[in-house]
Amino acid sequence: MVTMKYRWLLVAGALVAATAFALSVQGGRWWSIGDVGIGPLGARSPFGGAGGLSWAGATARWERFGAATFAAGLIAMFALIVVAAGLAARRVPRLAARTALVAIATAVAVGAGFVALRPENGLPFALGHGVPLFAGGAVLGAAIAMRIARTRR
Repeated sequence: MVTMKYRWLLVAGALVAATAFALSVQGGRWWSIGDVGIGPLGARSPFGGAGGLSWAGATARWERFGAATFAAGLIAMFALIVVAAGLAARRVPRLAARTALVAIATAVAVGAGFVALRPENGLPFALGHGVPLFAGGAVLGAAIAMRIARTRR
C-alpha cells in the first residue's frame, strides 16, 4: 500500500475545489446588471425570478457555452469528489485523478468560451463571484489531481 503524506489535506482540498465548482455554476453570479444576476444557465432577477439569457443580447452560441459550462462544472465537481473518496479510503486514485484533470480542462475550455462570448452591447456587466470561484476550483482541483496522478506506486 502506498502511503501519501498529507492525505487529509488533499481530501479537504479536493472537496473545497469541488464545492467551488458547484457554487460557481449552480448559484454563482458570473456577472450582474443591477440586481439581475447572470450565470451559466440564465439570469435571476429579484422581481421576475429565473429567466434566460436572450434579453441580454445573448446569441445561441453563448447560451450553449453557458449550458456546457454548467455541465462541465458539475462533472468536474463529481470527479473531484471521487478523488477525495478514494483518498479517504486510503487508496491512490490515479485513474480518478486523471479523469478529474480531463474534466477540469474541459470545464476551463468551455468556461473561457462562455466568458469570451459575453455580449458587448453596452449593458453594464459587472463581474460577480462565480468566475473567481470557477477559476479557483480549477486551479486547486488541477493541482491536487496532478499531485495524485504523479504519485508513484
